[in-house]
Amino acid sequence: MASKGKRPGTAKGKKGPTVGSGGQRRKALEGKGPTPKAEDRKGHKAFKGNKPEKAVTRKGEFLAPTARTAGTAGARRTNAKGMSKAADSGEVLSGRNSVLEALRAKVPATALYISNRIEMDERTKETIQLANARQIPINEITKPEIDRLTGFDAVHQGIALSVPPYNYQHPVDLLDKVVSRGQKPLFVALDGITDPRNLGAIIRSVAAFGGHGVILPQRRSTGVTASAWKTSAGAAARTPVALAANLTATIKEFKKKGVFVVGLDGDGDMNLQNFTLGREPLLIVVGSEGKGLSRLVTENCDAIVSIPISSATESLNAGIAASVTLYEVSKLRAKN
Repeated sequence: MASKGKRPGTAKGKKGPTVGSGGQRRKALEGKGPTPKAEDRKGHKAFKGNKPEKAVTRKGEFLAPTARTAGTAGARRTNAKGMSKAADSGEVLSGRNSVLEALRAKVPATALYISNRIEMDERTKETIQLANARQIPINEITKPEIDRLTGFDAVHQGIALSVPPYNYQHPVDLLDKVVSRGQKPLFVALDGITDPRNLGAIIRSVAAFGGHGVILPQRRSTGVTASAWKTSAGAAARTPVALAANLTATIKEFKKKGVFVVGLDGDGDMNLQNFTLGREPLLIVVGSEGKGLSRLVTENCDAIVSIPISSATESLNAGIAASVTLYEVSKLRAKN
């Protein structure tokens, strides 16, 4: 039977708790706080000090070609057996027209992916022949695998091509090449266009109406991503795209070389129907649908031209505005 005597620490006297009451060594019982994250612990392999931090790319931001990732529309990758690792370091073009045009233009490619249940047509047969002729590896994969490779929302038509990051040209070098061939320059520059589908549509229009290239600013702009390739329907393989470190400075350089610079804006001081300078060396600058042209770009244009539209429509899509303008310029040049 237990003794009725008081056990040490069970009673409190007037002077406070005695031994074992928990009042002593309270700090020791509290511990050292929550466990630090793995990257904050020096002994852990994930400690930040063990390796340099990777540069973070904001979604949609366009970087120089050597630093670019797949971009906002870049294809999702998969590690399915038999698929090339090269798909992780570049772009994946999808769709029969885009892939065939890229191979015809001899765009560097690292692998061709064909769905094992693809319906063969003339485009597919030529694609396989071109890939074999260039010794590009051909991988036959399942539809779920090609879905993951190209992105689940992509219309790949059972075919995809892995290519390295796009090789951009210098704007002034591109202009000099056109002049050296005795041609009358016709370029389109984009100011703040972040949707790759708009870029693809503009590239397609430039190719259709005899333009010589597209100029992109290095920042706050989309790049030639897989989505842009797809929308261009293969025109990106034939139409060069140049990268401008500073769009305003590039505009000034073009003006020094005798190129007339036209900005497109709904509040322009000149109507496109009255524009008569399309026969001259020309640079057309297209702004974003929301913000339009930036202030510095506007100030350095020789003229701001508006496209007459119905009052019921607030504005035109950037790709459509560029297409309409290029069509009008092509008509003027055809008359000449």
